[in-house]
Amino acid sequence: EKTWVDDVVVVAIASTWTMQVTKMANVRSNSFLGTSMKRTQVTWTAPARATRVLEVRAAGKEAGVGVYGTKAGMTQVFTRKGNAMPVTVISLGEGNYVTQVKTMDTDGYNAVQVGYGPAKEKHLTKPELGHLEKAGVQPLRNLAEFKLDSVDDYQVGQKLNLSEIFKSGDLVDVSGTSIGKGFQGGIKRHNFKRGLMTHGSKSHREHGSTGASATPARVYPGTKLPGQMGNETVKVRKLKIVQVDDEKGCLVVKGSVPGKPGNLLRIAPAKIVGKNV
Repeated sequence: EKTWVDDVVVVAIASTWTMQVTKMANVRSNSFLGTSMKRTQVTWTAPARATRVLEVRAAGKEAGVGVYGTKAGMTQVFTRKGNAMPVTVISLGEGNYVTQVKTMDTDGYNAVQVGYGPAKEKHLTKPELGHLEKAGVQPLRNLAEFKLDSVDDYQVGQKLNLSEIFKSGDLVDVSGTSIGKGFQGGIKRHNFKRGLMTHGSKSHREHGSTGASATPARVYPGTKLPGQMGNETVKVRKLKIVQVDDEKGCLVVKGSVPGKPGNLLRIAPAKIVGKNV
């Protein structure tokens, strides 16, 4: 049970005992002279054997179901005008399989769980093996879900057809882990400008002062400092698909994607506000 007082919520949950919660909040009272503020004490006593309510929340909805693949490398293709275009080839290996279909009735939201990448049984736990065996697919290493508005077109154990999901000219969002560059300084990490190398300068690549004066006499949170660079999840948005090859099981997109060759990638239809989201 919740009690709302001036945008302040008081929540109390009890299992087999009685709990009393007291919250001080500001309550606005309207009068002819304007709005005044006063302190009010709100007390709520939970009844015995109150039940705990579980709320299920998922990630934001996708524009459509996506797939997982492996970065094969970069090359170039030539347009009809003779211009060289840099592209990235993404291999999908043996394909992606639907391992679970979630609905509003069973899970509180609609989503399709996709599996990718064959794995040995000894590298998976028994619950994971049981989950995949129930779906009727081989042991898979990577599982992830795509939240959708409708899941009527998907069945458990179904192999996703690449040409039905993507077409040449479509825009996709590609996510992956960027190349780790280790501990780097401010110049490389944040594009800072270096100092003079001559004329008696004692500051060449140092970042300089980072703290404030005597007030507040501390370094502000979020200050750009040297530190770990790369090795983080990066999403490149709205990459154009150049070619879809079902026979070879690969996808060719314009431009670069995160990570080195062999890196795991998540490819999903691009979210375009006002068009598909």
